[in-house]
Amino acid sequence: MSDASKVPAADQVLRILSHLATQRGPVPAASIATALGLPRSTTYHLLGVLQERGFVVHLPEERRYGLGVAAFELSSGFSRQQPLTRLGRPLVAALVDRLGESGHLAVLHGRDVLYLVEERAPRRPSLVSDVGVRLPAHLTASGRAMLQALPPAQLRALYPDRAAFADLPSTTDAAPWTYSRLKAVLAEARAAGVAGEHGEVTRGLASVGAPVLDHLGWPAAAIAVTFAEGASDELVDAASGAVIDAAATLSRRIGAR
Repeated sequence: MSDASKVPAADQVLRILSHLATQRGPVPAASIATALGLPRSTTYHLLGVLQERGFVVHLPEERRYGLGVAAFELSSGFSRQQPLTRLGRPLVAALVDRLGESGHLAVLHGRDVLYLVEERAPRRPSLVSDVGVRLPAHLTASGRAMLQALPPAQLRALYPDRAAFADLPSTTDAAPWTYSRLKAVLAEARAAGVAGEHGEVTRGLASVGAPVLDHLGWPAAAIAVTFAEGASDELVDAASGAVIDAAATLSRRIGAR
């Protein structure tokens, strides 16, 4: 017998909250009941309890239910506790020990990547990336790893025109960035299972990165490794496999299916 079947009410409550979290807006109780296969009476009863506790808000004029302030407070608590940083740091450190190259954990913040973890390998070149640093996502391996996992509509919303593509003074890439070029780069990363960049952030350095996916399949973060351009195929292959494995492990740890 599963744990969920031992506590059915708790399971049903969590399923309702999870369902509401995936919707674009408030939804009718009847649609919740249908989507989850619950009796309508049970659904209304549980929604009433959740409403009393502030996890659900009822919009009487629309006859719909959405997530309440208490649910937002849960997500804020998640952010405050920095689980990505806590869970990701030992994985990145293990990568650095294994490969002898510097590793990073970053999240997507608009059209930038924000670095949360930076582990420097001994006697390796200094990097512009550091904890708290932001860089244009489309230029970094971490950013490309996350961008390729976004739905097309979300990607297009981030890059509506050429003005959306920021540049770096250090880049060696003189070709202009367009949405078509970005799509081609991301398609290549998607096919390979790992995103790369070659001297586009720092001259003479290259990186590979893989996405960390949440329970909905959205990119929650990315893990990447940086090494010298012109590194051996053996190192590039080892780094690619290592970041894919580390990202998959972190995905499981944050609840990905």
